[in-house]
Amino acid sequence: MTLPDHLLAGYHRFRSGRYVQDEERYRTLGAGVQKPKLMIIACCDSRAAPETIFDAGPGDIFVMRNVANLVPPYAPDGKHHSTSAAIEFAVLSLGVKDVVVMGHGRCGGIRAVVEGGDPLSAGDFIGKWMSDVRDVAAAVKDEHDHAHDLQTAVEHASVEHSLANLRTFPWLRMRENKGEVGLHGAWFDIALGELHAYDEAAKSWGVVSGV
Repeated sequence: MTLPDHLLAGYHRFRSGRYVQDEERYRTLGAGVQKPKLMIIACCDSRAAPETIFDAGPGDIFVMRNVANLVPPYAPDGKHHSTSAAIEFAVLSLGVKDVVVMGHGRCGGIRAVVEGGDPLSAGDFIGKWMSDVRDVAAAVKDEHDHAHDLQTAVEHASVEHSLANLRTFPWLRMRENKGEVGLHGAWFDIALGELHAYDEAAKSWGVVSGV
């Protein structure tokens, strides 16, 4: 076999464990089409998998993961836009009822912006992708005294910025205004296993009870 041994071992555990437990559900999903009611835009970081955090089963969540869980502004310019395409598919084709942008603690992409350095100037793609976060980080530094935990503040602000960018998609904004789709912000503390939610009305973040 050409796959790494640890992947094959994990697959064998899946086949003898979770697949056996959810075999009927997998067969139903495989014979039909996916109908998730929730989309989560999350980071590629291997420590913050939405399906694990929310204990989701197969078919429950439509997940889009990218570096630093960013949503770019609406830009139908004919270029390649994987995140925008996933949002369009989730909202217009799948008809999801909620879209969640979920950041997480100690995000490497956000850290590179906050601390500066080579990751944002080297390479063909990452610098351009993270460019919008520079303005977000600058605004956080200018408006608040977050010296004690600047990175967390920027991680939160970046989620808020992505929520604003979601509303630049006209068909998504229209559905939100009609109450057909809800937009939400979340942030996961990896070390503590805590989920924080953004209250847009209060413009504040709070810990979600895990009990």
